[in-house]
Amino acid sequence: MNVKLKLQYDGTAYHGWQIQPNGVTIQEMLINAVKKITGDDVNIIGCGRTDAGVHALNYVCNFHTNAKIPAERIPYALNTYLPDDIRVFNAEFADDNFHAKNSAVRKRYIYQILNSDINDVFMCKYAWHYKFPLDIENMQKAAEAFLGEHDFIGFASSGFTVKTTVRTIYSLDVTKSGNIVTIDVVGNGFLYNMVRIIAGTLAYVGSGKIDRHDMENIIKSKCRENAGITAPPQGLFLKEVYY
Repeated sequence: MNVKLKLQYDGTAYHGWQIQPNGVTIQEMLINAVKKITGDDVNIIGCGRTDAGVHALNYVCNFHTNAKIPAERIPYALNTYLPDDIRVFNAEFADDNFHAKNSAVRKRYIYQILNSDINDVFMCKYAWHYKFPLDIENMQKAAEAFLGEHDFIGFASSGFTVKTTVRTIYSLDVTKSGNIVTIDVVGNGFLYNMVRIIAGTLAYVGSGKIDRHDMENIIKSKCRENAGITAPPQGLFLKEVYY
């Protein structure tokens, strides 16, 4: 059986999704939990990598098993062996050819900025504290330059291995509620740290460090140095994966 899981996690205490030798990861915790309920050493396929400190509201993964467990019981069984900062909230049996990463056609991320003079004790793990005033209208105007298909190599950190750096952004919206600024982006895929670099660049636009009228040329330049900083990980959430 090909089991498709949906889960959410607080990435604060973890070294990202993907299993690695020198840090505890979400994938490792989930593999251990699946082993306990099925007896199988499974390969859990994630919809993508999230870095250390990054969160997920609706992460999708899948694994194959011969264990006879009703799908509706799997979340309860797994959550028994998972820490409180990782929760499986849905499980279903998928077609044998379903692949959490390769079958995905779009992903949606949100990035939160706490725009206030003083940081918030309860938000510091879930938003980037940015104390300088932000012009939301300018940020939204600059965001329009990202829409469509572009080569986003100038918005990627080094260390990635992909066939192409061309991606399509379907929507990119900047809103503010109280002192929380939310950047909401949907694309067919994202390069390494791409959303965090977009967030850092838009924050620089909002604070006047980058002119919004230069955004189209910054993207076309394909030069990382022309964009803004890489925003810290704690403000980033994987919100939805579309199949």
